[in-house]
Amino acid sequence: MASNKIVTLDELRAHKSRDNFYILIHGKARKQHPGGDEVILAEGGQDATEAFEDVGHSDEARALLPAMYVGDFEQNSALPLKSGAAAAQASRVQGAVQQGSNLMYFVPLGLLGAYFAWRFYTTGSA
Repeated sequence: MASNKIVTLDELRAHKSRDNFYILIHGKARKQHPGGDEVILAEGGQDATEAFEDVGHSDEARALLPAMYVGDFEQNSALPLKSGAAAAQASRVQGAVQQGSNLMYFVPLGLLGAYFAWRFYTTGSA
């Protein structure tokens, strides 16, 4: 690690273009990606720790991290960071929970209505 530079939130977020991007992995700002820019650009300018861990990088990939070091992230950041992948996943989970909640009410009501309809038409009264 070549420097003791402190990277601020504004600086981190300012570096998210293809030619110049930073990501935050385990509290350290890093640049470049040996696997190509396309796979990492969605995480540029944000905390990519969760996305990094979710991919399951090898020990060899982890050994490359020190060469990509830019600086440590400021300790007292005013805003919490959440990676783009984590935000997208949270949105999908929230949508699934909402859909599940709707089914939890409408399926039993539909079954109850079907039962009373069946009973009405088979016996002639409710």
